[in-house]
Amino acid sequence: MNARKDVGAAEEQTTLEFKRNALLSALAGGHNRHFVFLENRLGVKLATRGNLVAVEGNAAQRKMATKILNALYARLEVGEKINTAEVDAEIRFAQDLPKGPSEKKHDVVSIRTAAGKLTRARSNVQVSYLKNMRSHELVFGVGPAGTGKTYLAAAYGAHLLFERQVERLILSRPALEAGERLGFLPGDLREKIDPYLRPLYDALFDVLGDKATKMMESGVIEVAPLAFMRGRTLSRAFVILDEAQNCSHAQMKMFLTRLGEDSRMVVTGDPSQSDLPEGPEGLSEALRYLKNVEGVGITCFSRADVVRHPLVSRIVEAYDSHEKVERVRPG
Repeated sequence: MNARKDVGAAEEQTTLEFKRNALLSALAGGHNRHFVFLENRLGVKLATRGNLVAVEGNAAQRKMATKILNALYARLEVGEKINTAEVDAEIRFAQDLPKGPSEKKHDVVSIRTAAGKLTRARSNVQVSYLKNMRSHELVFGVGPAGTGKTYLAAAYGAHLLFERQVERLILSRPALEAGERLGFLPGDLREKIDPYLRPLYDALFDVLGDKATKMMESGVIEVAPLAFMRGRTLSRAFVILDEAQNCSHAQMKMFLTRLGEDSRMVVTGDPSQSDLPEGPEGLSEALRYLKNVEGVGITCFSRADVVRHPLVSRIVEAYDSHEKVERVRPG
């Protein structure tokens, strides 16, 4: 790829030249949706002609857009597919590290979960989260919904299975009756509990596809309620506890002490969404007690790290602002 500044108009245009014209349609996206997204986020104007992309805007905007387009094109060159979420991720990286070399932001950014299947981090906090999972036996991922806490943990567990670093992937969460009664749900115990574990299933199938079913049938992947963890020692396994804000003190201690030889654990939760009457007691205590313990890593996400639909970020922000006002309002 070559870039040059066009003379005239106070040098407000940079032209990028890409070697493989066939990749430009994927770079622009269907109906140019990737380019439109970039234009709206960065305040630039993009136009294509042949294998050229013209970027109009001020110097800082053009520099940012150039960095993002180069990064996306490099991914297309190695056979990766991109979508609007990936474009948004590159914008986040470019905005968070405007002065650093683009190569550095890709350090521990992606993990291979199967042959030809790659999962990438989409924010710098997600990069830190992956680094923590690689370097610590126990990792806490704490923050609002939509930040990728559970999805990345499941993806990393699948990566360890693929690399044969663990023999099993175990996912668990409390089957808490949040305003409903399990006994009134139809079916046997398994059928009553499955709806509570569905988010874990969704993450697994998104990462592994149809292989997840076969792995679950063979016992390589196990999805179980937290209560089923009692009395077990989990060895050679990657273990995820989701929705940890709904764990009591006793449940959290019980789960953390299941860690066996050559195993790793990830605990995810959103303290603001606890369904317990006393709040996220178990999770809050664990974070306080273990924050300086060797082998424990803690990654804290914020609403700025939400990687779902852009409206999710605005919803989280609106709730946070109103809840702060209500907390300080005199009774």
